[in-house]
Amino acid sequence: MDIKLITFNEVTADLQSQLTELYKQLNAELTQLDLATALSDYNTTDVVICLDDDKLVGIAMMAKYKVVSGHKGMIEDVVVSSEYRGQGIGRKLMEKLLEQAEKSKLDDVLLFSGHHRTAAISLYKSLGFKLKESGMYIKKY
Repeated sequence: MDIKLITFNEVTADLQSQLTELYKQLNAELTQLDLATALSDYNTTDVVICLDDDKLVGIAMMAKYKVVSGHKGMIEDVVVSSEYRGQGIGRKLMEKLLEQAEKSKLDDVLLFSGHHRTAAISLYKSLGFKLKESGMYIKKY
């Protein structure tokens, strides 16, 4: 297994196709941006993948941004292929993103997780994430 941070130049049609299928395991209802688009703007998104030979088996992303309250990272779209779960891949993906957060000197790293995702929540807590008492609101366009 190879866990690595990828760049815009490493995105291939094959990788995009595999991501499209893998992402359906996270949420089959959402329309996806292509990976090249997500990586193209001013180095604001870190993408870590896990490959088993040439097969994409896991991915995690972190959007970085600045606001008055500091430099932030928002972890999104963490998914490990169902047949590879329970092997520590999610932890390795998250650890790689947290290394990037340190290198980027972020003040906070945030993430949201559905209450039903008990294995993911356990992983996040073991990595030092704490539940923040706040409400999240969303408006779809």
